[in-house]
Amino acid sequence: MLLRLSGKRSAVLAVTGLSVLCLQTLPADAQKRDVTLRLDWIYQGPNSGFMVAKDKGFYDEAGLNVEMGPGKGSGSTAQLIASKTSMFGFADGFVTGAGISKGMNVVMVAAIYRRNPTAAIVLKESGIKSPKDLEGKKIGIAPGGTQWQQWPAFVKGCKLDASKIQVINVDPAGTVPALVAGKVQAVASYAQGAVPGIEIRSKKEATPFMYADCGVTAVSNGIIVHKDMLKDPALIRAFVSATLKGFLYARKNPDEAITITKKYGPEILPEIARRELEMSFANWVTPNTAGKPLGWMSDKDWDSTVATLKEYGGVTTPLEPASLYTNEFVPTGKEFVPPQ
Repeated sequence: MLLRLSGKRSAVLAVTGLSVLCLQTLPADAQKRDVTLRLDWIYQGPNSGFMVAKDKGFYDEAGLNVEMGPGKGSGSTAQLIASKTSMFGFADGFVTGAGISKGMNVVMVAAIYRRNPTAAIVLKESGIKSPKDLEGKKIGIAPGGTQWQQWPAFVKGCKLDASKIQVINVDPAGTVPALVAGKVQAVASYAQGAVPGIEIRSKKEATPFMYADCGVTAVSNGIIVHKDMLKDPALIRAFVSATLKGFLYARKNPDEAITITKKYGPEILPEIARRELEMSFANWVTPNTAGKPLGWMSDKDWDSTVATLKEYGGVTTPLEPASLYTNEFVPTGKEFVPPQ
């Protein structure tokens, strides 16, 4: 039978010999399915929904035995899914789209950070009050990553003169120290992952200039699978539903969520992790996904993501937005609609 990708472009994927169940969990009498999951990064506040889903028994209720592990970045996670080393992954849509353009056979089945979380971050004490003030300054960016690829789009969207901003290549681990030490006046990173650490560790207030506020629309982190997994729709529905329950529970119970996350990553500082979690909520909803369940993705947001990939991400091959994602497995109940 045919599994239709949602959206006005409605791409079609062939799924043979299987019935598409309308269930969000596996049958109660079924033996638990072993599932592997690779996160985008270390265990931390923004991805705590996965740990909550496991600890609170949401995966168990869905008939799943989930084995999860930390990641080394969205690019690495996407490669693990493409090679079928892991069944489910949590990865950035912009990075995943670039991989798909190069032949990765993966697809996003639910998005959590539907708004671009990337930002140019400065210390408040620097006196930089707007993106325009970055002119004449140095900004540290890790080469090759999302922030690097989207930088030209941010410059264009904010109407900045790129020739007046010196971009310094920095190692990802050295980004924040470079800012705090004054080696650069700004850094580009995920706001939710950098601002809390800067402020709590250095005791200095930070200001993020969001790429999204300068028109850089790009779908960020979501659940990805190998396209061969689409032949097992009940499994995907069960995993997606249970995971979304975990994220929504974490939003309502942030302290408990961080306590659970610390079981997996003992090295995390709860104060920082909670702030990371709270900042990530701002990236759950875009104007085009307002009122929709968490996980649901918009044609328009993916259109803009692909446009940015083609103009700034080095993508030269044909890339249709509808081939990158599907809403087929996102539950439709009102209980899955997050606070707006």
